[in-house]
Amino acid sequence: MKQQFSNARQNFLQRRYAVSLGRRYVLAAAGVMLMGAIGCSQLSNSSNSAFAESPLPKSELQISEKPASIDTKLISANTRFGFNLFSQLLVQDSNKNIFVSPSSISLALAMTYNGADGSTKKAMAKALELQGMNLQQINSSYAELKASLENTDSQVTLNIANSLWADQNYSLKPNFIQNNQNFYQAKVTNLNFTDRNASKKINDWVKENTQGKIEKIVDKVEPNQVLYLLNAIYFKGSWTKQFESDKTANFPFYLLSGRVKKHPMMSQSGKYRYYENQNFQAVSLPYGENGRVSFYIFLPKQNYGLKSFYENLNAANWDKWISQFAKREGFVRLPRFKMDYEVTLNDALSALGMAEAFSSKANFSGMGNNLKISEVKHKAFVEVNEEGSEAAATTSVGIELTSAAIPAQKPFQMIVNRPFFYAIRDNQTQSILFMGSIVEPVS
Repeated sequence: MKQQFSNARQNFLQRRYAVSLGRRYVLAAAGVMLMGAIGCSQLSNSSNSAFAESPLPKSELQISEKPASIDTKLISANTRFGFNLFSQLLVQDSNKNIFVSPSSISLALAMTYNGADGSTKKAMAKALELQGMNLQQINSSYAELKASLENTDSQVTLNIANSLWADQNYSLKPNFIQNNQNFYQAKVTNLNFTDRNASKKINDWVKENTQGKIEKIVDKVEPNQVLYLLNAIYFKGSWTKQFESDKTANFPFYLLSGRVKKHPMMSQSGKYRYYENQNFQAVSLPYGENGRVSFYIFLPKQNYGLKSFYENLNAANWDKWISQFAKREGFVRLPRFKMDYEVTLNDALSALGMAEAFSSKANFSGMGNNLKISEVKHKAFVEVNEEGSEAAATTSVGIELTSAAIPAQKPFQMIVNRPFFYAIRDNQTQSILFMGSIVEPVS
């Protein structure tokens, strides 16, 4: 009976994934996770056990309550992980523009987590904030989250795709593959990794599932690789209220260095969900017909600064701030910008407690024998303009053999003319899809 229920649940999830999405949009975002694995040549079963809680604020949208089937523990875990990771990236890139997809990274590492065991599993659970959740809960919650995120409105598209690319000369443990197929709907393909076209086939899948925004994730297949695991998140949508291009003009933007540059700034007035305290202003610019997904801008006040804002940027404060947004008339001036970002995440993830996964002590026996993570890389692109935004993010994880509420008063004015933090958030599930900061806009 238990097995029948499990099969019925998996079939139900698979049918939900087939829901088609609307085609009108201007905002695009894509996240891709890639994992290369090595050295497993024997088939065996692995355990489903895992070692893996902050109340969430009320949804910004009154019309879209979070489905009861999505475990709020997972949303809280992802939010904490996202801000923890972002704080680590600031250590190395505090004076640069940053843009990442915490949803892509956390989901991809959760897929990898299905192959971890022992102290490595505990270390990953700690880094991903998954303590207190077993593997069944994690996988089921991600399946439900995926189904919910892919159902937005007719002007918003959000697709999540997963795949495993395995060397035809190696065998991975079947339970690892089955979990990724059943819960993450991963497409499984066997390739001859000695074929020079192997990387092209993988990259073609990435390009297709990110609508061309990410063209390449594998430069070449290294000799010891036996598996690549990829996750792609693609998002497109138009602003609920588009900026009028004839109102875009050059205005000064004040850089961290004190230098001032002239930059194209978009302007509009209206009623927005808005929050302000003594340290910053924040506004939510919605996408699509129902505003389920929004672009959040947090602008530190001149006597506060982005560095001070970062010192208070964490999951608990984020939840508190979001819960205090309220509708208010106002004027927004926002820079038009475009940027690329690339970073290796090994140090950041190690600092969060995952160091063992990169060492010879790593235990990925649920996937294969004598494996460790060699490198986690993240690439991202974002463009914000009058019609909306376009963004793409790619995360690459390689695995190798081990060597041994403000009252509605007068209208606010928010001039985003200095470094700021921003995020793209699904207000129904409360998932942060992307986050970043702009210290110097480039268009």
